[in-house]
Amino acid sequence: MYTIGQVAERFQLPISTLRYYDKEGLLPGIERKSGRRLFSDVEIEALHVIECLKASGLEIREIRQFMKWCIEGAETYGKRKELFEARKKAVEEEMTRLQKTLDLIRFKCWYYEQAIKDGTEEKLQAMIPDKLPKKLRELYDNGHQ
Repeated sequence: MYTIGQVAERFQLPISTLRYYDKEGLLPGIERKSGRRLFSDVEIEALHVIECLKASGLEIREIRQFMKWCIEGAETYGKRKELFEARKKAVEEEMTRLQKTLDLIRFKCWYYEQAIKDGTEEKLQAMIPDKLPKKLRELYDNGHQ
């Protein structure tokens, strides 16, 4: 069993967030001893899932629904799988968008490093896009899609 302070430190979360999760019904089986919350391995696993779903863009009300489905049992497996399939797709789309952003940033880092060396952008402007080295052209192209 873990105290709220230990769990907060482990997850890098404020204690108030853990209290909020409990208040919102996200940790329905949490044990209390003398009014203090005690977290078991079940709640630790639930917190991993909660933080994953939150990071994937779900709102607390949607996470609460997922937790209700977990309590309801096997008849909700399909709903739970659908939820994770949708989150997987959303995260993959976000990763694609972020990769494009990162590629343009990488290109611009190279670009300005060269501009600083040359003291001008003229040579660089003449290279864009057709005369760029292959790897830089890939970064440029992906960043401009």
